[in-house]
Amino acid sequence: MPLIRNSYGKGRVRIMRVKRDSARHEVRELSVQVMLTGDFEAAYTEGDNTKVIATDSIKNIVNIVARDNVGAENEDFAGLLATYFLDRYAHVDAVEVTATEMKWSRIAIEGAGHDHSFALDGNGKPVVSLSATREGRRLASGISGFTFLKTTQSGWEDYWFDEATTLKPTADRLFATAMDASWVWSGAPASYAAANAAVLEEALKVFATTYSPGVQNTLYLMGEAVLAAVPQIAEITVACPNKHYLPIDLSPFGRGFDGQVFTPTDEPHGQIECTIARG
Repeated sequence: MPLIRNSYGKGRVRIMRVKRDSARHEVRELSVQVMLTGDFEAAYTEGDNTKVIATDSIKNIVNIVARDNVGAENEDFAGLLATYFLDRYAHVDAVEVTATEMKWSRIAIEGAGHDHSFALDGNGKPVVSLSATREGRRLASGISGFTFLKTTQSGWEDYWFDEATTLKPTADRLFATAMDASWVWSGAPASYAAANAAVLEEALKVFATTYSPGVQNTLYLMGEAVLAAVPQIAEITVACPNKHYLPIDLSPFGRGFDGQVFTPTDEPHGQIECTIARG
C-alpha cells in the first residue's frame, strides 16, 4: 500500500532567550514545534532509520539556533531555524516551524519600564473572599497566578548542604514565579481598586529593585512594603511557586552558558509561602 504523505518532528520545545548584552535585557519565551518532510519514506515502510534526524537532535538544533540568535525577532528566528535544516540536510524538502510566544512586559517602576524585571501579559485573576456571621465579617482581597520574573539580581547561596544536595549555588540566576496573594482588610480604603493596585505596585517595586538572596526574603520584604503603603491592610499572605528556567548545557556543541538560553519548566517546583502581619 502506498504511503501518501509523512512528516515528523519535535513539539513543545520550550525556550527562553535572554538578550543581555547591555543593562537593559530583552526576553522572548517560545514554545516551538518543528516538523520535517523529505526523504523519510523508508523509515515508515522498511524500518530504515538511516536518514531520520532524531527528534532529540531537532530539539538540540532549536536550542543551538536560539543561543546563536538570542536577539532575533520571532519571525527571523523561525526563518533562521528553517534555514539551518535546509542548509545541512539535503534530504529535507520542507520545514514547518510554529513558534508560540509567552509575552512578557516590563514592570513599570515610577512610570518607567524596568531594565530586567517583567510581568506576564494578561496577568493574574483578582480574588475576593468574605467570611460573614452575625457577629462579624472577615474580608480579604487578592490575586491568583500573577506571574513575573527578573533576569538578574537574584541568587541562591549558603543553604544547607548534605548528601542529598546536588543543586549548585549561584549569585546570578533568573527568578520567576506565579504568585498567589491575599490581604485581609482591617478597614475600608477610599477605593478598593486603588488600594489593590497599590499592593501590586509596592510588591513589584521591591521585587524589581532589590537583590534577592532567596524567594523567602523577597516575599517578606514585599509584604513589609505592602503593609507600609496600605494602612487598611491587617495582614498579607503570599505564596510563590518557583517557575524554573534551567540553563541549557550547549557545551557539547562548543557553546558555553552565559545566561542567555533556558528551558522553562514548572514541574516540580519549590513552593514558598509566608504571612506578614502588623505587630
